[in-house]
Amino acid sequence: MKKNDLLKAWLDSWEAAAPTTPPNSAQSHRFPREYRAFFHCFNTTRFYEAHDVLEHLWLRCTSADRSFYQALIQIAGAFVHFQKQALFPTHPTHARRAAPGGRLLLLAATRLAAFPDWHLGVDVAALRRLCTLWEARATGTTGPLQSFAAPCLAAPAGEP
Repeated sequence: MKKNDLLKAWLDSWEAAAPTTPPNSAQSHRFPREYRAFFHCFNTTRFYEAHDVLEHLWLRCTSADRSFYQALIQIAGAFVHFQKQALFPTHPTHARRAAPGGRLLLLAATRLAAFPDWHLGVDVAALRRLCTLWEARATGTTGPLQSFAAPCLAAPAGEP
């Protein structure tokens, strides 16, 4: 089975098992399911899966939202680095993953600077603060996820 087919099957089962709103409501379809699934995966510390599921949407996107999705993918990618470092602190490669994670957060923050404080139901200002905070943590002496609990991202909601 191809990766896209596996991802579609997972999204189908995820959406059926854990809908955040009634399936036939207008709110349930306001945002693409890959976008909604990104937040679910990220907040359950499945950072690689968060990256992967949103990348599926990003690759098809032709609107200005493409850059926003890429920033979210970069944030998830940074936490993939931090998670690998936390899981394998003595591994010759994984032990040095904080710096690449920090660089991804700088790239994400730069992309996010082009967006208003609220975009696609998300508090972008809070995302920029998260990038700044965790990039600073990445420059510390220990791995970020070895010293701090992983953050949760507020799922998309109605814009204020």
